[in-house]
Amino acid sequence: MVKDRSETRAKIVETAARLLSEEGAAALTIRAAAQAAGLQAPAIYRFFEDKDALLDAVAEHVFTTYVAGKSFADTGDDPGAALRAGWDAHIGFGLANAALFGLLVSPGRVSPAAEAGLAVLRARVHRVAEAGRLRVPERRAVELVHAAGTGAVLTLLESPPEDRDLGLADTMYEAVTRLILTDTPTDFPVTPAKLSEAERTLLAEWLGRR
Repeated sequence: MVKDRSETRAKIVETAARLLSEEGAAALTIRAAAQAAGLQAPAIYRFFEDKDALLDAVAEHVFTTYVAGKSFADTGDDPGAALRAGWDAHIGFGLANAALFGLLVSPGRVSPAAEAGLAVLRARVHRVAEAGRLRVPERRAVELVHAAGTGAVLTLLESPPEDRDLGLADTMYEAVTRLILTDTPTDFPVTPAKLSEAERTLLAEWLGRR
């Protein structure tokens, strides 16, 4: 019974993810997801409280599937290289999952997947800070990288794939890192990284497969 329930939930999430990818955010409704999964709409509510809960599950599924399917360069002990690898993964994920990315960065909506992604960024910036490589406080560095990465993806998504200037993301990264990184050790206080259990789990998933 537990296995059947788990399999049904997974089927719903995978079906909803496919709808979102193929038909866009407007097509993903509880009724549409249920019909595509071969279920009655009320059955969805046995697994998800509402559409937002379903979207959160879809985001986590797509995010971890994307990470699992990528071979990230081994950055070793270089925190700067790890920060760059995280940036490249963020840009790649956003361009590969346009509809989902738009939902994750929608103003006023707090997604656990988006928060976990921010936790990954905070951890990578924290490593840079521990190495004395930040010229600005950690919080400012995180906010600058996050804003630049989100803006770069949204700008690129405004153009058809064949017209996108992917060098834009590289230029944006170089501009931001000139502002936040230094080769001269600084004495900014290092803020202890405090993660929730969910953030630690996704962080381990991400860093373990980078």
